[in-house]
Amino acid sequence: MLGILELVENLEIRSRGHSRESGKRGNSSLLMENQMNTNPFTIERTYDAPVEKVWKAITDKDQIKQWSFDIKEFNPEVGFEFRFYGGTEEKQYLHLCKVLEVVKFKKLKYTWRYDGYEGNSIVTFDLFAEGKKTRVRLTHEGLESFPKSNPDFAEKNFQEGWLSIIGTTLKEFVETNR
Repeated sequence: MLGILELVENLEIRSRGHSRESGKRGNSSLLMENQMNTNPFTIERTYDAPVEKVWKAITDKDQIKQWSFDIKEFNPEVGFEFRFYGGTEEKQYLHLCKVLEVVKFKKLKYTWRYDGYEGNSIVTFDLFAEGKKTRVRLTHEGLESFPKSNPDFAEKNFQEGWLSIIGTTLKEFVETNR
């Protein structure tokens, strides 16, 4: 039986989309895996770039399109609505988003949904200045609200996409674009 601290650690690791390396599996672990689909996806990375630079990369439309989606208009203001296309080679989806919260150099939070489809989700970027580096935590909540009948909306696709964006393209952009 897992201890309470180990149980909490397992839950935190699994909700972030990582597997436990020790390979321990018990009833508690299986229960957490079954509940994972209602947990938000979270990824954290630390970049060798100051928080001001990372903030500009996630809030300036000209910079966003260099490491992420081609967003025509964006303002980091509560209530600002923006849209962009993204998806697979076979099908592009119109993403409809609305900024919910802005704390300069610390937090950007917005809705994320698809035109013509059920489901609403929320994306949050939390930034933490750590000297000359920045820790970025991205959380995507509500993935389970998207239609299960559409394989493009599978949670694993969101996880893979965010791992690529936060783990590679944004990191490379802020660390090499000096």
